[in-house]
Amino acid sequence: MELCKDTSVKMNDGHGIPVVGFGTYAPDTVPKSKCEEAVKVAIEVGYRHIDGAYFYENEEEVGRAIREKIADGTVKREDIFYTGKLWSTFNAPEMVQSALKKSLKSLQFDYIDLYIIHTPLSLKAMEACKDAGLVKSIGVSNFNRRQLEMILNKPGLKYKPVCNQVECHPYLNQRKLLEFCKSKNIVLVAFSALGSHREERWVDQSTPLLLEDPVLNALAKKYSRSPALVALRYQLQRGVVVLAKSFTRKRIEDNFKVFDFQLTEEDMKAIDSLNQNLRYDLCQQ
Repeated sequence: MELCKDTSVKMNDGHGIPVVGFGTYAPDTVPKSKCEEAVKVAIEVGYRHIDGAYFYENEEEVGRAIREKIADGTVKREDIFYTGKLWSTFNAPEMVQSALKKSLKSLQFDYIDLYIIHTPLSLKAMEACKDAGLVKSIGVSNFNRRQLEMILNKPGLKYKPVCNQVECHPYLNQRKLLEFCKSKNIVLVAFSALGSHREERWVDQSTPLLLEDPVLNALAKKYSRSPALVALRYQLQRGVVVLAKSFTRKRIEDNFKVFDFQLTEEDMKAIDSLNQNLRYDLCQQ
């Protein structure tokens, strides 16, 4: 598949998901206004996939940023692919739709493009949200193969998950899970695709920093690109949708320059060899 800034992957329900997304999670130390401004910059740069969540506590700001770029003519609502997530406190089936409506109210949207769950407990209620037109697609996050099989084999399953959003980067390449997802026509979406910053409270301070890896830096020098771009391009060439986040204009712009070079097969194998099954997100271990 030829990769360009407008490339989307077709999901199993027919909707397309842009291959590069902009993450909106921010630590408590980052003002919400800074996140709002970053989303506007991302849209100006060309990002059309915005990844958010109720848990991030900034949906109001993210929604306002998107609406402002719609109002000034930069994009239309249908140009933006917005991902929301059901937080664990709303897993009870009777709470799912009200939680989604709460997010919609904060965003001031009529619908969400993709809604993700972390547990299969609320699957039926998620399907009802899709039937009600509140969300176009439903997916899952942090599911392993066994959990995916449990959903896929569930009697009466109405809508197969379109994606599985998981931590994925060269130190945790998720090769087996990616192969399984591809075999079931489920898109793998990578969060922490550039590793994680140590200031995030759940990151083990002893873990190596991905972007300091010698192999990534050697390839970055070879292509006159940053190690971050090499790590992102690696995922795209594997068929993985990537999420990148930053709160500075230059990095937001730089991370979107992933479409104008290509890694060789040997480069891909070299990055594959970096796998350590290392997780930065201790919450998922």
